[in-house]
Amino acid sequence: MQHAIGASLRHAQHDVIHASHGRSATFGLFATMRPDYSVLSGPELSVKLDESRALWAHALPVMETLYAQIANTHSMIALTDASGLILHSLGDDDFLARAQKVALRAGAVWSEEHQGTNAIGTTIAAREAVTVHGDQHYLRANHFLTCSSVPILDPLGNLGGVLDVTGDRRGYHQHTMALVKMSGQMIENRLIASTFTDGLRIHFHSRPEFIGTLMEGIAVFDLDGRLLSANRSAQFQLGLELGHLRVQTLSSLFGVTTDDLIARAGEPARRFELYSGVGVFATVEFHARAATHSSSTAVVAPPAQSSLAELCTGDAQMQDVVMRVRKVIGKNIPILIGGETGAGKEMLARAIHRDSPRSAGPFVAVNCASLPETLIESELSGYVQGAFTGAAKRGAAGKIVQANGGTLFLDEIGDMPLSLQSRLLRVLQERVVEPLGAARAVPVDFTLICASNRKLREQVACGEFREDLYYRVNGLSLTLPPLRERTDLRAVVNRILRTECAEGRAVSIDADVLELFERHRWPGNFRQLSNVLRTAYAMLDEHDAFIRVTHLPRDFVDELNDASLADPAQPHASADARLADIEASAVAAAMQAHGGNVSAAARALGVSRTTVYRKLRA
Repeated sequence: MQHAIGASLRHAQHDVIHASHGRSATFGLFATMRPDYSVLSGPELSVKLDESRALWAHALPVMETLYAQIANTHSMIALTDASGLILHSLGDDDFLARAQKVALRAGAVWSEEHQGTNAIGTTIAAREAVTVHGDQHYLRANHFLTCSSVPILDPLGNLGGVLDVTGDRRGYHQHTMALVKMSGQMIENRLIASTFTDGLRIHFHSRPEFIGTLMEGIAVFDLDGRLLSANRSAQFQLGLELGHLRVQTLSSLFGVTTDDLIARAGEPARRFELYSGVGVFATVEFHARAATHSSSTAVVAPPAQSSLAELCTGDAQMQDVVMRVRKVIGKNIPILIGGETGAGKEMLARAIHRDSPRSAGPFVAVNCASLPETLIESELSGYVQGAFTGAAKRGAAGKIVQANGGTLFLDEIGDMPLSLQSRLLRVLQERVVEPLGAARAVPVDFTLICASNRKLREQVACGEFREDLYYRVNGLSLTLPPLRERTDLRAVVNRILRTECAEGRAVSIDADVLELFERHRWPGNFRQLSNVLRTAYAMLDEHDAFIRVTHLPRDFVDELNDASLADPAQPHASADARLADIEASAVAAAMQAHGGNVSAAARALGVSRTTVYRKLRA
């Protein structure tokens, strides 16, 4: 029987390869031709990465786990979008060097139209898992490869991308496809969880021990009982593909109402009977942003907007930072982040926490520079009842205890008083903290991330920072580039607009504004850029689709003008002329928008009527 099944699968695989060879020929390809080795440039690739942001963010941690299982097998892992464009790859250095010779790297397209029969392109065409071994590749240049790919479907059942493992054909392992399939299911499950953050989520299987594993079915319903999405295992157990399931309801599939399930949320697995009469065991999660927590309701906050993958928007320096961080996540190595004020140190720290094994635990941030020296010890260590005059009646848990099981982020640690540095050193050495006035120490376990815009080495040299503490907090040292040195400003602007401003509204940046942004030195880095964009967005009228110069804060435009005058490297006359042109255009546009009403135009521009009159005369 097993032999017959194996033969049937091999025959089906043969048919898929044969059909792909036929398509390759119709594309005008021939076996001995030189493959298409063109690769997208950095900015172009950044745009594509941004378009596949959710897929990339959820796939990267899974790819890291998969790579740990296949390391040192002369192979690599690739993630592509739905067109076959490679978004990210990682693997053994020796094989990556060979793979790059055939453009098997980020920015290259591996559709059948470009590369003929290959696992990525054929998976896209067939929408099923495919292994292409050796000379099954249509182009002779790729015969040294063996590739195993699986399609990654988005929560609505559309093709989102492809996960692929490629290696030297001589090192082919039959179990590779099983690992790739498991990884693909993990990515799809993560996409479902992050897409549908509200409603009811049912985890089910006919055997209760399989709940919580990759074998479980996951079905998501809204509060009206309509099915929103279901993973592959759920589709298999329910006997319907997603397109047919989406016209079903909670009642028609599970024979229960939403009120029934909300009441059972958080309880141990219970038996349900499907519409088909098959019995399954299921657990229920109820997610609602505005729900009230009770003993039977799990209230889960919406997922965070950022992650390590989302911080990579095309800048090589940030790519290197993220790559180094990923190597130490989960290994109890403290991280020290340097960089200018506003360069995104806390943003990086939060992304590290969210991608770490402690992501379910708390993230506790403390700005050591903003706390008075007299309070910082009680804030960090906590205190018991009556520890000092003015103490809360029941005492208070310090930030260190609050971070237990999660991540403690000490921002501006260079401003921590020397007296407290010795207390922190003891906490890090002994993993216990003594609240003020307490008779016993409290054990703690957390990941430590510190940040400073000061150079701690110099502080150590002049006696302002303890040398022994420096080596305790400096496990992995990273420096974030300032915004003016980054090559991905446009992608960063789009990300800030999408996550902090637009609220689902499609808003773009006018070319004149981008030109100004790219010339500016951004002394306030991300904080300044975010504030400028938020203010400009607030200035938009209901039907505005572009942020234009007229929407920018007036002090920001003045700062641009002052910078161009102060910087000897700037062409003063042309910069002044350009700004004058922009200002004149802004005034003219405001006057037109407000029907020639000078007062209304002045209010919209945030300037006085005198300024408007002066610009009009000019």
